[in-house]
Amino acid sequence: PADLAEDIRRQIVLGLIDLGFNIEAAHHEVAFGQHEIDFKYDDALSTADNVVTFRYVTRTIAKLNGLHATFMPKPLTSENGSGMHVNLSLSKDGKNAFYDQQDEEEVDQMAYHFIGGVLEHIKGITAISNPLINSYKRLVPGYEAPVYITWSGPNRSSLVRIPAARGQSTRVELRSPDPSCNPYITFAAILAAGLKGIKEKIDPGEGTDVNIYDLTPKGLADRNIETLPPTLLDAANHLAKDDFLRDALGAHVHENLLRIAYAEWDAYKLQVHDWETKRYLNAV
Repeated sequence: PADLAEDIRRQIVLGLIDLGFNIEAAHHEVAFGQHEIDFKYDDALSTADNVVTFRYVTRTIAKLNGLHATFMPKPLTSENGSGMHVNLSLSKDGKNAFYDQQDEEEVDQMAYHFIGGVLEHIKGITAISNPLINSYKRLVPGYEAPVYITWSGPNRSSLVRIPAARGQSTRVELRSPDPSCNPYITFAAILAAGLKGIKEKIDPGEGTDVNIYDLTPKGLADRNIETLPPTLLDAANHLAKDDFLRDALGAHVHENLLRIAYAEWDAYKLQVHDWETKRYLNAV
C-alpha cells in the first residue's frame, strides 16, 4: 500500500518486456522512492546495451507519468544510495566455468582467481565504475554500500561475493558499481582484471564471513582489510597509476577517463556548497 509508484514500475517492466527484456524481479527498495528491476544476464556487450536501453525506457515512462527517474548514485542525504551490482560468470564449451561439482563449495578455482584479479585492480576500476563526485557519497559505511575490499560467499557486506546459486547460475557479484557509469567500459575493465587473475592465478586471500560493518578500525586492520577510494580524486589517482588498465582499455580511453574525472573534481572544488554556508556563515 505504501508503494505509490507500483503502477509506473509495472509500466516500465511491460515496456522492457516489449523490447525483448527477460525481467526476473521488480520491487520497491529500502530508500524513499527507490526501485529495483532485475533483468536476465546475457553476454557482456548485449548486457551493456540493455543497461543503456533500461535507463532510457525508465526515464521516458517516468516522464510520461509526470515524474523524473534518476540514476544518481546518492540523491538523498539520509537514504541508501542506488547501486548497479554486476554479476559475472564465464562459460567454456557451453558450461559455466565457475562451477565445479567436485569442490566443497561447488566453485571452481577459476572463480577465485577471477576475484583475485578484480580485487587487485579495484581501486583503479572504481574511477570507471563510480565516475561521479556523488558516487562517493554512496560508498560510505552504514548504508548497505560496499566499502571494504574483501570477498565472501553470500555475505552482503563484502565488496565481492559469490551468491548461493550453483550450477549454471554460479557467478561472482561485484557490488560497488553504480548506475551512472558507462557500462561498456566498466564491464571491459572488470573482465580484463578478472581474466588477468585467471591467467596469473591471483590469490584473492581469505574470504570474510563476518559482518564487516560491525568491525572496529582495529578489527579491520587486524584482517588487513582496505577500503575503496573515498573520493573521485583518489580513485582517479589510482587509475592513473594502473598500467594494466591503461593497456587493457587503450591509452586513448584511459587518458580520456582521467581527463573527465579530474575536470569533474576541479569543477567541484570551485563550488561553495549549501552545507558549508549553513554550517559556517554565522559561526565564524
